[in-house]
Amino acid sequence: MQPQDLIFWIPLLPLLGATFNLFVGRVLWRWAFKKELPRGLVHFAAVLPVVLACVVSIVVIFVGSGSLFAQFQAFDATGNNLLEGLHQTLYTWIEIGTLKIDLAFRVDTLSSVMLLVITFIGSLIHIYSIGYMEHEPRYAAYFGYLNLFTGSMLILVLGDSLPVMFIGWEGVGLCSYLLIGFWFNETANADAGRKAFVVNRVGDFSFLIGMFLLFQMVGGLDYEVLRSDTAMSIYDNAFWGGERIAFWAGLFLFIGACGKSAQIPLYVWLPDAMAGPTPVSALIHAATMVTAGVYMVARLSFLYASSTTAMIIVSTVGALTALAAAFMAFAQTDFKKVLAYSTVSQLGFMFVGVGVGAYVAGVFHLITHAFFKAGLFLSAGSVMHAMSGSGDIMKMGGLRKYMPRTHGAFVVYWLAICGIVPFAGFFSKDEILAGAFFTTPQGWPPGYNYFLWAVLTLAALGTAFYMSRLYFLVFSGECRADEETKAHIHESPPSMTWPLILLAVGTALVGFIGLPHIEGIHLPTILADWLAPSLVRPDMEYAAVGQSLGGFVHAHSLGMVGGLMGLALVLGALGIFIGYKLYANGVDPRIERLTGEGGGLRGWFTWSKNKLYVDEAYDTVLVRPFRWIASAIFEFVDRFVIDLIFVNGAAVVTDVFGRVSRWVQNGQVHRYMFALLLGSFAIFFLTTRQDVDFSYERVQRGGVAKVRFVADVGSGPALMPGHVLRWDLDGDELPDLRPGVARESATEADYLSATVVEIDELAVGGEVTLWFTDPVFGRADEATKSISLGASASAAGGENQ
Repeated sequence: MQPQDLIFWIPLLPLLGATFNLFVGRVLWRWAFKKELPRGLVHFAAVLPVVLACVVSIVVIFVGSGSLFAQFQAFDATGNNLLEGLHQTLYTWIEIGTLKIDLAFRVDTLSSVMLLVITFIGSLIHIYSIGYMEHEPRYAAYFGYLNLFTGSMLILVLGDSLPVMFIGWEGVGLCSYLLIGFWFNETANADAGRKAFVVNRVGDFSFLIGMFLLFQMVGGLDYEVLRSDTAMSIYDNAFWGGERIAFWAGLFLFIGACGKSAQIPLYVWLPDAMAGPTPVSALIHAATMVTAGVYMVARLSFLYASSTTAMIIVSTVGALTALAAAFMAFAQTDFKKVLAYSTVSQLGFMFVGVGVGAYVAGVFHLITHAFFKAGLFLSAGSVMHAMSGSGDIMKMGGLRKYMPRTHGAFVVYWLAICGIVPFAGFFSKDEILAGAFFTTPQGWPPGYNYFLWAVLTLAALGTAFYMSRLYFLVFSGECRADEETKAHIHESPPSMTWPLILLAVGTALVGFIGLPHIEGIHLPTILADWLAPSLVRPDMEYAAVGQSLGGFVHAHSLGMVGGLMGLALVLGALGIFIGYKLYANGVDPRIERLTGEGGGLRGWFTWSKNKLYVDEAYDTVLVRPFRWIASAIFEFVDRFVIDLIFVNGAAVVTDVFGRVSRWVQNGQVHRYMFALLLGSFAIFFLTTRQDVDFSYERVQRGGVAKVRFVADVGSGPALMPGHVLRWDLDGDELPDLRPGVARESATEADYLSATVVEIDELAVGGEVTLWFTDPVFGRADEATKSISLGASASAAGGENQ
C-alpha cells in the first residue's frame, strides 16, 4: 500500500469519531440503556481518531519511498518546476455536461503543513477538553461536534478542487454554529451562534459566485485546471469595469475569505464566538475555521498573483483589520474577548503577507499563530476553570503564584505574540513586515508598500501593549477576586496543563523553520524551500509578484534586515514596557483618570470599549431595516395570503358551500327544482358565451365579384332569440342599412342583421366590423378585421375588441 492510498483516512477518522459520539452515543446508547454513554468511552472515541489522523498524516508526508518528502527530495534534486504531490481520487462526485467533479484529495507541500497543524493542535485541544468539559452533561455531543469540526477542516485543506474545498468550508461553518451556540440555553450564546452562521453565509454566497465565474470562464474547478497555461491566459481577459477575470474571481473569493477569516467588514461574528466553550475558541482561532480564508488565498496564489488590484485589496483589508482590531482590544475586560480581537488582528497580518505576494510569510505566521494562539486560549480556559468560570480580567491578578504551570506556558505565548526573540511570533511577524516593506509589485501606487508597513508596525506595537495589559492584569500584582473565589483558585489538572506545555515548546521552536533571507549569510530556510513548489507557479514569472519569490522576500543586506528586525523588537519591548508601567499592579490611577469622565483619553477609551460602534452601525443600517422588511413580508405573505386567504379562506368557502348544500339538500322538491333550473341556466350561459367572430371569402355571382361574410356568435350561423347583429362593411364605422333605406328614417328592421351577407367586392371597405349584442345576458362584443382580397381571398378569425 502506497502512502497516497491512506489519504482518505485522514479526514475519515475524525468523521468516524463524530458519527460514533453523535449517533451511537446520543441516539442508540440512550435508547438502549436509558443513560448517557460512559465518559471514558466518549473521549476515547473522540481523541483517538484525531491522534491517528495526525499519525497517518506524518506517514503520508514523511514515511517511505512513496511519501511526499521522498517526492520533494526527487523534485529538489532534478530541479523540475512542478511538484505534483500525492493524489487520491475516491469517485466521480458530479458529472453534468462539461462539468466533472471528482471527490479527490491531494497532499502537497502546502496542504501537508496544514494537516500537521490541524491534527497536532487539534489532538491537544481534544485532550485538553477531557478536563475542561468533565462536568458537561452533553459530553458526547460536544466531542462529536469537535470531531466533525476537525474532519471538515481536513476536507477543506485536502480537497483537490474548489467544490471539494467548499464541502469542508461549509462544514466548518456549520460546526461553528453548533459549538459557539453549544450552551444554547442562554439566549446570548444562541444569538452568537446564529450571528456566526448568518455572517458566514454572506461570505459563502460570494465564494460561490467566484467559483461559478471561474467555471464559466475556465471550464473546470480542479486546481490543476485552474493553474494550467490555458487558464492563466484566460485570467488576463477583460471582464467587467475594465478589470480582468482574475480580479473579479479573486475579489468574490476573497469576500468569502473575509467571512471565514473574520476580516473587515465580516469580522463581527468572531468576538461573539467566545460564547462557546473555551477549547472550541482555541480550535476556531488556531487550527481550523479562521485559517481557512488565508489557506484559500495561498492555495489560489497563482490567481491573485495575476491581478495587481486584487493584491492591493487583500493587503489593504488585512492591514486595516490588523490595526482596527488591535485598537478594539485595548479596553476589553473579558479574557477571551481580548484574545478574539487579537486573532482578528493577527489574521490581518497574514492577509497582508499573502496580499503583497509573500505567501510563505503569510503561511508561516499562520503556523506560528496556531501554536501560540491555541496556547493563549487554552491558558484562558485554565484560568477561567480556576476562577469558577469568570473571564473578567479586572477581577483577577496575581495568579502566577496560584497557577505556576499555566503562568509559565502563558509567558511563552505572550512573548511570542509580542514579537520577542527567539519565540515564533518574532520570526513570522518580522517576515510579514519585511514583505510589506520590500515588496513593490508592478502597478502598485508609489510608496504603498511603506503605508502597509507603517500600519502593520502600529498594529504590532498595539499588539504588544494590549497583550501585556492582559498578562499583567491576570498574573501580576495582587489577586482582586472575592474571598470565596480566591479560596478555590487552583492549578488545572494534567489533561489541561500538558497540552499547554507542549504548545509552549512548539511556540519556542517552530519559529526556526522560517529564518530570514540575508545577503551573504546562508541561514536554513526550511519552510520557504518546502512551500515554494505549491505557491504561485514556480515555472512562471509573475510581474505582479514583483520582488517576492512566491514567498519570502529576496535576500537583503544584513543592515536592512537587521534594522527592520531591531525596530520590530524595540516596538514589542516598548509595548511590554508601557503595559508594565500601567498595569503591573492593577490599573494605574493615571489610566483611571485619563479614561474616566472628563479624562483626555475618555473618547478613545469609549470607542475602543464599544468596538468602534461597528455592531451598532450594522444594527442601524442593516439589521433593523431588514428586520422591518422581513416583518412586513411576514405580515402580508404569512398572515394575509397564507392564513387569511388560503387557510381561513378555504374554511370560509367550505362553510359557505356546506350551508348552501344543506339549504338545497333538505328533501323539499321545489328547492331541488330551483337548483336544477339554476344549474341549467348556468350551463346554458357558459356554453353559449363565446367571443364574436366572422369569416369572409370572395365569390362569383353571375360574373360579378362579391364578398361573402359569415358571422359566428357561439351558436353557429343561426342567431338565438334576442341576439342583435350589426355590420359595418364599407368601413365608415357606422352600422350598415339595407339598400335604399335612408339613415334618418331607419328602424331596427332596416339594419343589416343577418349572420350571412354578400356585397359587391368594390363596396367592401378596408376594415369590416361586426357588432354583437345579447340583451338577455347583457353581453356585447365586436370583431374588426382588415380585409385583404386576392384572386382567391379568404380569411378566418380576427382581431376581437
